[in-house]
Amino acid sequence: MKTLIVYASVHHQNTEKVAKVIAAELGADLMLAAKAHSDTVTTYDLIGFGSGIYFFKFHKTLLQFITGLSTAAGKQAFVFSTSGDGGTERHAAVKEQLVNRGFAIVGDFACKGWNTWGPLKLVGGTNKGQPNEEDLEEARVFARGLKGKYT
Repeated sequence: MKTLIVYASVHHQNTEKVAKVIAAELGADLMLAAKAHSDTVTTYDLIGFGSGIYFFKFHKTLLQFITGLSTAAGKQAFVFSTSGDGGTERHAAVKEQLVNRGFAIVGDFACKGWNTWGPLKLVGGTNKGQPNEEDLEEARVFARGLKGKYT
C-alpha cells in the first residue's frame, strides 16, 4: 500500500520527529503541508495528516491543505499530533473534515511535545525533551499496528 504523510511542524520540530518515525515504519513518503499539492494525494492509498496543536487546532497550513482536497473515496487516513497535553481530543474536527471528503479514518496518535508558547517560554516551556524516545517508540508501535492492518 502506497503511503504518504503530510505534516506541519513549526517551532521545535516535535511533529516532524513523530512523522519521521511513522514514515520509517510504514515506508511512507513525507511532505510538508505548506509544499503539498492536493492532487498528490490521489496516487496514495493511505495518507497520514499530522501537526502540532496551536490554539486547540491543527496548524493552519495543514487545515488549508485538507480544505483544498477533493473527494477521496476509497482512501484511508490516519491523524497524529503533538501538543502540550498530548491528547487526541483535538483530532475530531480534522477527522470529520476527512470523512466528509470520503476518507476512512483508520487510527490516530498523539503525544506531548515541547511547548514554549507565550508566557511558557519565560520558564523554559513545558514537556521539554518531548517527544522523547518513549513517545517515539509509541509512534512506531502505532505505525506497526497500521502496517499490520492496512498496508
